[in-house]
Amino acid sequence: MKIILSLILTISLAVASYVQEDIWWKGETLLTFFEKHQIPKELYFNLSKTDKELCSEIYAGVEFQILFDEDTRLTQALIPISEEMQIHIVKNYDKTFSLDIIPIEFQEVSQTIAIPIENSPYQDIVENTGNKALANEFMLAFKKSVNFRKLQKGDIVSIKFNQKIRQGKYFGTPEIFGAFVQIRGRNNYIFQNPDNNRFYDDKGKSLTSVFLKVPLRYKRISSKFTYKRWHPILKRYRAHLGVDYAAPTGRKVHATADGKIIQKGRKGGYGKTITIRHKSGYKSLYAHLNSYAKPKVGSWVKQGTFIGRVGSTGRSTGPHLHFGLYKNGRAVNPQKVISITKSKLSGKKRKEYMKIVKTVKNDLLASAKDLKTPMKLEKFELTYKIQ
Repeated sequence: MKIILSLILTISLAVASYVQEDIWWKGETLLTFFEKHQIPKELYFNLSKTDKELCSEIYAGVEFQILFDEDTRLTQALIPISEEMQIHIVKNYDKTFSLDIIPIEFQEVSQTIAIPIENSPYQDIVENTGNKALANEFMLAFKKSVNFRKLQKGDIVSIKFNQKIRQGKYFGTPEIFGAFVQIRGRNNYIFQNPDNNRFYDDKGKSLTSVFLKVPLRYKRISSKFTYKRWHPILKRYRAHLGVDYAAPTGRKVHATADGKIIQKGRKGGYGKTITIRHKSGYKSLYAHLNSYAKPKVGSWVKQGTFIGRVGSTGRSTGPHLHFGLYKNGRAVNPQKVISITKSKLSGKKRKEYMKIVKTVKNDLLASAKDLKTPMKLEKFELTYKIQ
């Protein structure tokens, strides 16, 4: 049974224990962290393969918290591995340690803001919001559709976005629903299409260019990419580092892009699996296969090459393809990278998208008219919660 302790800093000091915030430095691993805090390495080695994979997702620069006792010995730690899940290390009453992966507690706020240009969009967003991640996402969203050098002082940027706040600070990557850059009186729009989380303009034209394709014909997506999913078999939260495509047993699976097969065989709970290395640091993984096609390990394959058939091998509740995608060793959401078949929406999908555009555009224009200012981060109390 989990005991949830809410540790307000003043209370922590009263009982002679304290919370320390730290930053995960580049090159540090969970094993070096264990060694530094005198935690037995067996705790890591006894983890399942999936949990070991998750523990490798700790990224340099992430802020984490440690609860120390009066003798400055670690009693608990919370280390984020994504925007939704974190590693929880706890020292038990018998002085042994345990490790679990649990959901992150955070606040979530939606804002629509407008900022007049004084210097540059990036600098002005940071100065007005203190949110560097929002400035980065804004610049990336408009990277291929706007020439920022044409901006003049007094032009306006407006953004409708969602932001997580953890421990009184901005946390994770903000989600931009829509935005515009006003250049010499003309508004240049981008909107997120919730159907695939990609950006389009106000006419339904795609602004996202990528090189991967969906690896099979499927009935539906039965499970999306997430670091937080309740596992129906194991009865606990587990990450789902990929997308599950429901399809009948025997359906052909194809390589998502040109690349080299670097693994072919059984892979723990994934069952029969193939892994392909692609350009630009990408790797793709195809799991729960029923059978393999001819290409062997070491073979170079073209995009669309037949590599195997859908199955239900390994830990699986039914026939489907688990498709994983990795960039420089870190799991990424395939749905945000895989290319779309059409560069412009049409039919029912366009009609649904344009309804969203109308609502978000009205919010952006109203914000720009009133020059709506960002919410102050100081409104969110800094508290420490060790679960």
